Amino acid sequence: MYIYETHCHTSPVSKCGKASAYETVCFYKQFGYDGIFITNHFLDGNINPEARVLPYCEQIDYYFSDYEEAVRIGASAGIKVFPGVELSCKGTDFLIFGLDKEWYKAHPEILEMKKTEELPYLMEAGALVIQAHPYREAHYIDHIRLFPRSVHGVEVINSNQAWGANEMAEIYAEQYGFLRTAGSDNHWGGNAFTRLREKGFRPELAGMCSDTEINSVGDFIAGVKSGSFRSFLIDENKKITIRE
Repeated sequence: MYIYETHCHTSPVSKCGKASAYETVCFYKQFGYDGIFITNHFLDGNINPEARVLPYCEQIDYYFSDYEEAVRIGASAGIKVFPGVELSCKGTDFLIFGLDKEWYKAHPEILEMKKTEELPYLMEAGALVIQAHPYREAHYIDHIRLFPRSVHGVEVINSNQAWGANEMAEIYAEQYGFLRTAGSDNHWGGNAFTRLREKGFRPELAGMCSDTEINSVGDFIAGVKSGSFRSFLIDENKKITIRE
């Protein structure tokens, strides 16, 4: 079985990230993951403010810098690193898989689009679009926003959320026939379990697993769409629980 983290943040690209690319890759390698997706906050979200003063293409270079560093580290450590993006709209977030740095450089117009325009545009370009933690509540979110006509699926397990929010996401996915994903939303690298416990959440990470190894984002997208990936939880003792 091969296990993958689908949702994590690194510093300094994500303003809220607390662990470097090096710390993050080493932690997941030590914890038995075969690969990770770096899904830092994009230009429309909680990206490090120092990037905002740069010209657009340089902002994109900055955005992908943590991912590119993680790829180099992962190649030495023996863990695969894949690119992802987390888009934002007033605290509502979307995980985007399948578009590379050059695509984003060529399409600055996405920053001027409403999410109901942007998300289908990304889907038409070949991206897998997943609404992350759709029932998350926080002081900076004035209300829950759902985009059922603009996504392929939803994150039904996010180990950085109250479990009731995950259960609501599962009901939502069931009613709309959505694809389902799972991830940790890890901002803290190896300090994840401590931070989750401090927040009153279960001290578990999450992700997607498959009997077949993936070698590209395209492999991941195909596996999610075919149903060959399953979600899992893993505790601090490295005990894995598969969620069918």
